Formats: sequence, C-alpha cells, structure tokens
Amino acid sequence: MKITIVFAALLALGACSPKQYESEPVTLDTAQGPVVCQLYTKSLVQWDRSISRPDAMSVETADALCAKEGQRQQG
Repeated sequence: MKITIVFAALLALGACSPKQYESEPVTLDTAQGPVVCQLYTKSLVQWDRSISRPDAMSVETADALCAKEGQRQQG
C-alpha cells in the first residue's frame, strides 16, 4: 500500500513543470550589478533561481538572492 502511495505521489510531481508556474522575470539591483530572477508561484519558492547575473557573482549567490526575493514576495 505504501509503495502505491509513494508511486502515485512521484507521478503527480513528475507531471508538474516549472514552466506552468513562471512569473515575469524580476530584476534585483545589487552592488555587483543586476541579477535577473525567475520566480514561480508564491507556494513554490524552492524553484526560484537566477537566469542572469554579473560575471563577478557566483550562481549560488545569485540563486540565493532570488530565493530570498521569492520568500520576500511570499510574505
């Protein structure tokens, strides 16, 4: 029974595509330059990520800024 429930949940998640939930890109002004974020619905902030960043900024830092912006907009 548990395997069936887990399998059904995985199928449901697999049918979800982030594209369905995308908002218009958001630009954040930082000291290093603009970071463009792709945010998703307010309940899916774990998908929020950067799609453009300054060369001097790591992907991890830019993604963290976007996740923080998604959380800010959630509240």
